[in-house]
Amino acid sequence: MFSLDLPCKQEDQDLFSAELWEHGSLGIVELDGILRAFFADDADINWLSKDFPDVAATRADDRDWVAHARERLQPMLVGERFFLVPEWRDDPTPEGRLRISINAGMAFGTGAHETTRLCLELLERHCQPGITVGDIGTGSGILAEAAHLLQARTVVACDVDPVAVAVAAKNFSAAARGVHCFIGSADSIAAASLDLVIANITPDWLIRLAPEWQRMARPGGTAILSGIEAHDVDSVTAALTSTGAIVTAVRAENEWRALTVRFP
Repeated sequence: MFSLDLPCKQEDQDLFSAELWEHGSLGIVELDGILRAFFADDADINWLSKDFPDVAATRADDRDWVAHARERLQPMLVGERFFLVPEWRDDPTPEGRLRISINAGMAFGTGAHETTRLCLELLERHCQPGITVGDIGTGSGILAEAAHLLQARTVVACDVDPVAVAVAAKNFSAAARGVHCFIGSADSIAAASLDLVIANITPDWLIRLAPEWQRMARPGGTAILSGIEAHDVDSVTAALTSTGAIVTAVRAENEWRALTVRFP
């Protein structure tokens, strides 16, 4: 077995991971600024020079990398309501907590990243029983599942990445059967159909889709938007306010930010 180290930004990890899985990766470990992908010794890597010209290929050591990835993913309490626990562990759910099983799998959203935690914390505040929620760029589906657990009446989740949708749909079938998941983006959601919009994606896409957040939301609706570093807050806010949306709060963890947005 050999490994490939791919330097990449956090916002590119989903795209890079999907392509690595498509080319037969046996496993992927997220390190600081790097994706380490593992392949069988006979794997064809001729595609690397075209798709990843700056990749650094190194031999993997004899460590059990599946066990290593699992060791890095531990149970965690998020906000006041959620208990995130790896699916292979049987830790009891603390009283009053909502349990979400997570896996170090193919799609972004294990809860280990600051942006996911920020969104979960804001969901506790804004997801009321009986509302309609849309999760745009759902990744693993963790935010859509959280909305379902908070008793949203309808949850719609979408992603342009078929791998992410397959992972999310599998998670929903086990834990959140009321969630509707499909391949697509915001333009597939009906106008004025959502009480709450969630998107944990890149700042560029938050800006590009600014008119869509306004279009999808019902008057008086709310959006939780994250995936934003501190230096991107002003540009994202400017794009949102240009559509008439109002940024009512900014929540921070380390260098990451999540915006709460209201639509008049």
